[in-house]
Amino acid sequence: MKDRLEKIKERYVEINRELSDPDIANDIEKMRILGKERHELERTVALYEELQQAEKTIEELREMSKDEDEEIREMAQGELAEVKEKREELVEKLERELIPKDPNDEKDVIVEIRGAAGGDEANLFAADLFRMYMKFAESKNWDVNVANAVESDAGGFSQIEFTVSGDLVYSQLKYESGAHRVQRIPKTESQGRIHTSTATVVVLPEAEDVEVELDMNDVRVDTYRSSGAGGQHVNKTDSAVRLTHDPTGVVVSCQEGKSQHENKEKALKILRARLHDLAETKRREEEGEERRSKIGTGDRSEKVRTYNFPQNRVTDHRINFTIHELDKVMEGRLDPIVSALIDEEYKRKLEAD
Repeated sequence: MKDRLEKIKERYVEINRELSDPDIANDIEKMRILGKERHELERTVALYEELQQAEKTIEELREMSKDEDEEIREMAQGELAEVKEKREELVEKLERELIPKDPNDEKDVIVEIRGAAGGDEANLFAADLFRMYMKFAESKNWDVNVANAVESDAGGFSQIEFTVSGDLVYSQLKYESGAHRVQRIPKTESQGRIHTSTATVVVLPEAEDVEVELDMNDVRVDTYRSSGAGGQHVNKTDSAVRLTHDPTGVVVSCQEGKSQHENKEKALKILRARLHDLAETKRREEEGEERRSKIGTGDRSEKVRTYNFPQNRVTDHRINFTIHELDKVMEGRLDPIVSALIDEEYKRKLEAD
């Protein structure tokens, strides 16, 4: 581990030297690439330097614990235990840092939520999930942009698609894909019976142009008038866009933008993400089973979480994690669940390593 950390530190120093070179200041693309690489390494380097300092302190305290002065010996021995504990924590953190990272973790995402089993209640729950993710994004200073929303007659959404942009978005939201189940008494239930309904969530990392070869000759573009809430342009101009990718049959609609151009750009972004996901799914199938470190399949049909309102309980079935803080979770406080999922994935990756 020490050899790997030394090489990382050397590379970090080299990047800083390159970035301070006046000649590089004119090469914006190289500056961007180097800046991104430095950002990826700086946490590891900071932890390694902290570990080096802790080890140096341990050696000094060991020498002091041999001192002739009893008071100095006792003080050194007391501090030694604390610094050793800190060193173990740093080693554990560095082991995590050295685990190969998901290349998509820093990407923005496209999220799709659909009401599934349960009729009107499922659509209402889809709206609740959307609000939950909006609140979570707000707590992280992420930006949310709705691309397409199909409202149901009784309220809620039969389908809503939106993008989330910010720092390390995919690393936090990638575990949300699958079927989310709600257990509660619907507003329309006159006898107070608890109903079970589901909504499905799909989270896709945004795909860059270089990752997806998209031939526009394969894409059929249709325009139509927007419907529902959305501003003065709704139902007055053909601003909504529907893209159909003929080779795969993937269809993407977008109507929340204020112009046809804006909607087409959003729809193309979603289309690239879906095509990239199709290609990745095919690649994984050809390679065999997913790595043991992966939590869940990411399939829309996989039951990932249950939200039980009467008991104020949320259970993530993939890791058998339960908290009785449903009211807080629905207000966007997803961190305890996300942290538990990340910890479990790290644990599995360490075991696989």
